[in-house]
Amino acid sequence: MTPSSATRLSDSVTFNSVSSIAAIGVQPMNHQVKYVLQESEMPRQWYNVIADLPSPPPPPLHPGTHEPVGPDDLAPLFPAALIAQEVSPDRHIAIPDEVVDVYRLWRPTPLFRARRLEQDLGTPARIYYKYEGVSPAGSHKPNTAVPQAYYNAAEGVTKLTTETGAGQWGSALAFACALFGLDLEVWMVRASYDQKPYRKLLMETYGATVHPSPSDLTSAGRAVLAEHPDSTGSLGIAISEAVEVAAGDPDARYALGSVLNHVLLHQTIIGEEAIKQFALAGDTPDVIVGCTGGGSNFGGLTFPFLREKLAGRMNPVIRAVEPAACPSFTRGVYAYDFGDTAGMTPLLKMHTLGHEFIPDPIHAGGLRYHGMSPLLSHIYELGLIEAVAKPQSECFAAGIRFARTEGIVPAPEPTHAVAACIEEALRCKETGEEKVILTALCGHGLLDLPAYGDYLSGELKDYELPEQAVEAALAGLPAGA
Repeated sequence: MTPSSATRLSDSVTFNSVSSIAAIGVQPMNHQVKYVLQESEMPRQWYNVIADLPSPPPPPLHPGTHEPVGPDDLAPLFPAALIAQEVSPDRHIAIPDEVVDVYRLWRPTPLFRARRLEQDLGTPARIYYKYEGVSPAGSHKPNTAVPQAYYNAAEGVTKLTTETGAGQWGSALAFACALFGLDLEVWMVRASYDQKPYRKLLMETYGATVHPSPSDLTSAGRAVLAEHPDSTGSLGIAISEAVEVAAGDPDARYALGSVLNHVLLHQTIIGEEAIKQFALAGDTPDVIVGCTGGGSNFGGLTFPFLREKLAGRMNPVIRAVEPAACPSFTRGVYAYDFGDTAGMTPLLKMHTLGHEFIPDPIHAGGLRYHGMSPLLSHIYELGLIEAVAKPQSECFAAGIRFARTEGIVPAPEPTHAVAACIEEALRCKETGEEKVILTALCGHGLLDLPAYGDYLSGELKDYELPEQAVEAALAGLPAGA
């Protein structure tokens, strides 16, 4: 066994067997409890939840004909392997050996029981978090960035384009492109480009070229700047710019960090590992919560557990948590809409605030997307999951509490899930219920400390989203779809 495959606790005791790992569940209250799989137990397949749903999600539509899109429609943007995964009915899809070799740099990731947070809350609940911040880029995003870079390189692509909000996806894809010899051009939402300079520097360190969006490099960006010279940007605008450049270059393809089926598919390695780790812990989650922007982290954690729920092997409540400033689940409508602002993508049936919606520049830049994953939107419509929205001040307060008890500073995005975990745990304190709560801490916040600085100095503001802003954006939904 190599040193990296041993299980190491915060008190520096090293365990080298699964039986020893299982035994750590009896550690005293003042010890952090960590459940770690051996490298050999890393899943070798991604899980496709579509195979087990009562009905399939509605297909993407061609914006001109309103007919379902085919592989030829997607070929200018994605390699054939990813297109096949996007529409696959198969329950499991094998992870290529080349991808597994890269995953080994940080996977399997640990599952922690948050005993110190439990003690601080005085709750009978048991809180667990799957920590994805141990990846090279510091978030869950490399789980899909690596296979996307691999499949593109395998088909002879030499360059990728993409958008990024907070910069976590951009840095993950830059890392993956460096490994597989691909050039990368990134359009970073202007609000985050200004708020998070170290994310930009991390992308450039990995070799990417980074532009603020909207930019004057594309017709989509120039159109926005002509009308709104001081635009803080949006993920929808940045997508338009990246898609425009990819579509005009025969050697380039586009990569997306969330929303689409193949992206959520790659992230299911999170939940598959967590199921094995819960077996080690001898526990079963009653409530699973995750932050949602486009849905990749949430889907990656919850889909394997949803499989177990649909099969009658467990029955957790599955709760999505989104920002109150960009509440596509809780205040959007379920309709066909463009995935980008300029209307260059296929029409997707999803919960949306309208592709023209420009969210306020909250610090959780990765959650500032006008729409929700079509697959998650469909599952929400089936009544299999629920959703809540939270203001950023409550979320940063939860992040501070988590940092001061568990020692990890969460990225602004997962603080939404942490806030919901704390809320549920305090309900258990009132009722005496001993619920088991699980979340995915999808990234660390060490490159987001200025956001915490704003909170600690009292400068952080909550943004109340006026109903008229939602109505105005929804008025621009494409007709006839």
